[in-house]
Amino acid sequence: MKNLSIVLAVLVLGISLQTNAQKVFATKTGQLFFNATGSIVKIVAVNNQVDSKFVDATGQIIFGVLIKGFKFENQLMEDHFNENYMESTQFPKADFKGFIKNIKEINFAKDGKYPIAIEGNLTIHGVTQKVGTAGTLEIAQGKPSIIGEFSVKIKDYGIKGLYIGDKIANEAKINVNCKYQN
Repeated sequence: MKNLSIVLAVLVLGISLQTNAQKVFATKTGQLFFNATGSIVKIVAVNNQVDSKFVDATGQIIFGVLIKGFKFENQLMEDHFNENYMESTQFPKADFKGFIKNIKEINFAKDGKYPIAIEGNLTIHGVTQKVGTAGTLEIAQGKPSIIGEFSVKIKDYGIKGLYIGDKIANEAKINVNCKYQN
């Protein structure tokens, strides 16, 4: 009888741990596409070194981006972006910390595309703002990917420059594409 009690206790504990298990998905090779094309000049860049993690049980998600990781078609434009606008020596990183609000609606065991709502704090140029956006979380062969797009009002983050609103758009469009591993 004592052995049966021990076996049942171990089974209950095992089931309990299994249902409370959470996975942390991560990538260091996510992509951010940046577009601040104004009325005259094409201003686009890509960063292929996005560090991101999220927890399936809670929906907690973080993104970290080195500003100098953005690559432009034109080296002079990249230099101006880093030195004159983003001041990347003083503000080397941008980050986002928040939650996938509807994480419970995602079936991580079933391939498919799931709409997601993300809310949190975005820090750029030393300024933090609350933001929210919609996106898609796709499960393919058990591996998640997050795809989304949002806009950032450049001046809301204390970024100044002569050409903002003219050659440079007032809002930058940001596209996110992260493929995660567990």
